[in-house]
Amino acid sequence: MRYVLIMAGGSGKRLWPLSRHNMPKQLLRVVGDKSLLRLAYERLAGIVPPDHVLVCTGADYADVVAAELPEIKPANILGEPEGRDSLNAVAWPAAVLAARDPDAVVAVVTADHIMHPISAFQSAVLEGFEVAESEEDFLVTFGIVPTAPHTGYGYLRRGETLPGHPEAFSVAEFKEKPDRPTAEEYLASGEYWWNSGMFVWRARTLLDQLNLLQPKTHDAVVELAAAPYRLSEIYPELLKISVDYAVMEPVSRGEGSARVVAVRLPITWHDVGGFAALGEQLPRDEYGNATHGVAVLVDARDNLVINNAENGRVVAAVGLSDTVIVQTPQITLVCPISEAERIKELVAEVTTRLGGSYA
Repeated sequence: MRYVLIMAGGSGKRLWPLSRHNMPKQLLRVVGDKSLLRLAYERLAGIVPPDHVLVCTGADYADVVAAELPEIKPANILGEPEGRDSLNAVAWPAAVLAARDPDAVVAVVTADHIMHPISAFQSAVLEGFEVAESEEDFLVTFGIVPTAPHTGYGYLRRGETLPGHPEAFSVAEFKEKPDRPTAEEYLASGEYWWNSGMFVWRARTLLDQLNLLQPKTHDAVVELAAAPYRLSEIYPELLKISVDYAVMEPVSRGEGSARVVAVRLPITWHDVGGFAALGEQLPRDEYGNATHGVAVLVDARDNLVINNAENGRVVAAVGLSDTVIVQTPQITLVCPISEAERIKELVAEVTTRLGGSYA
């Protein structure tokens, strides 16, 4: 049977103070009136039934996820007691599904991206299922056709076309985030796609590769699937590593017993990872200001202003440009857009000075 796993972990510190320890970025409602998680769920309409959708998220906000997605049964919301990177966020659900259904085929999708058109995304996911089901040893990833020489994404290099699947290719190698000249070379060659971080595989196939490459993690997640009451004991001890480093890249180099293939994903793809990316998703006024909530701006250009405060509080600014202003009931953030990537540093300093309740 087919299933979908939505990865909805991560703290989203680059969107602090909108994103907090108890309200991660995928639950924020700043793009339209729906959360990124809700949008991710709705993109799956018609692909699998609601009871075949799982969410891996943080235990601290599992209840919020359940309220956001009432269609999903509670047993399908897996709450991590702490984040242990993407390998464990996919391996634990794979073990759970394999125990429930030995023939489970799982599509792994993200909850913090904006994608258009949805029809192209759905077609690619369905193609991914067909490819993963065609051979028992396929690990499928999705390659996004690049539209610019982006230095913030990892890349994969395509190999030969998969027989019978013109939109699927072998993966020759994975590449780390490149510098600008290298990214320009990748784009010009036409051989490279952005690595989407989304996958399709048979649950058993992923577990088999884990058994070869990360046997301790394999044994731990299988034990956890059999004894979920040991979650707080087992999960924090899992090796913290990404699924690309632990499985996909080694398998692509021939170190496992499976094969990595990529399905073409021809979409517009935005990782809403920071304020600059978020600003691109909001409507702008004639002066380039992107606003959400009540704000009054005079002689202001190219700012991002988000007002989530209560009790009628207003954000007012004059003579500012290229600035991020974020107001929440507890915290106000002001910084140049050019310095927004340093917000993680700020969160660490705030935590040191004021305590974890502000993180």
